[in-house]
Amino acid sequence: MSGVLFTCAGQRVDIVTAFKRAGARTLATDVNPLAPALYHADEHAFVPRVDDPGYVDALRRLVEAYDVSLIVPLTDLDHGVLARARGDLGGALVLLPAPEIVDALADKWLAHLLFVERGIGSPPTWLPGALPDELEFPVLVKARHGFGSRGIYRCADRAELDFFLGYTDKESMVQSACRGEEFSIDVFCDLESRCLNAVPRTMIESKGGESIKGRTIRDPELIELGRFVSETLGLVGPANVQCFRESDGSHRVTDINPRFGGAFPLPTAAGSRYPELALALAAGERPEPRLGDFREGLVMTRFFSELVLSAGPDGTLEPFAEELPEPVAPDGVEP
Repeated sequence: MSGVLFTCAGQRVDIVTAFKRAGARTLATDVNPLAPALYHADEHAFVPRVDDPGYVDALRRLVEAYDVSLIVPLTDLDHGVLARARGDLGGALVLLPAPEIVDALADKWLAHLLFVERGIGSPPTWLPGALPDELEFPVLVKARHGFGSRGIYRCADRAELDFFLGYTDKESMVQSACRGEEFSIDVFCDLESRCLNAVPRTMIESKGGESIKGRTIRDPELIELGRFVSETLGLVGPANVQCFRESDGSHRVTDINPRFGGAFPLPTAAGSRYPELALALAAGERPEPRLGDFREGLVMTRFFSELVLSAGPDGTLEPFAEELPEPVAPDGVEP
C-alpha cells in the first residue's frame, strides 16, 4: 500500500478520500489545525508555513517516518518550493513539472508568453505600460499572481480600464475578454509528459474561481487540446486547463493550474482514475494513455458540508462523533 502525503490539504477532502478509496495510506499536512482535510486522512501532521526555511525538512521527516512514496500538492502555494526540492524529499515522487514551467504558470503574464512561444492559443495580452492606442473592449485587468478569480476586473471602456489599473494594488496585466463558451479540461500526464487522459467539462456555474456545477463532455477537439497543451508544456501529473472556444472555432487558453482542479469529483466520477494513475507512477509503472476513456454527460452540483471537532485528551482536535440515543420502538413493536 503506497503512502501519499498531501501538502496544503485545506478543504480538499474530496481528493484525500479518493486516494484512500484507491488503496493509498494517506497523510495530510497543513499549517492550520482547522483544515478539514486533515481529519479525513489516515494520519495528519502540522507543518510550518510554506515560506518557512524549515518547511522542506519537515516534509522530508514525514516522508521518512511514514514511508511516503508520493507527494501531492493540493494548492498552488508550495509548487515552486516543491518543484525545486524534489531531490530533498526522501525519494518520494513529487507530482509537478519542472520549476521553470511551475514558475511561468504561476504568473499569468509569463504564462501568456509561454503559450505564445509554444504555439498555444492565448488571448491578446499586454502589460499596463504597453497598451495599444486602439484597444477593443471589453478587457480584463488581471492580477499576475492572482488565484480564485481574485484581482480580476472587467472593463467596458477606457475610463473603467484607467480606474481599475489605478485601483488595484496588485501587479497586473490587461487581457482581451474572450467572448466564446468557457470549458475546463482535467488532464493527467506521466513522468515523460505523455497525456494519459483528458476530461473536458462545461462550466455551468463557478464561485470564487471554482466550478460548482459542470458536465463532462466527449468533445474530440477539447480532448486533443488538452493532450497538445499538456505534452507541449511538459506537464507532469494532474493539471486543469481553462479555455474558451471562440466563434471562429479557435481555442484560447487563459489559465493552467498544475494540480487537481476544483471540480476534481466530476472527472473522478466519470472514470478518469487519476488517483490510481498517480499511485501507479509512484510504484514505477508506466500506464498507457487512455484518451477519451471516461463517461460523458455526468453533471456535478456541489454543496457545503462540515466537520465538527472536539478537544482530545491531550488538547489536540479530533472529529466529534455525537452519540445518538437508541431509537425507541412503539408499544408492541420489536426494536
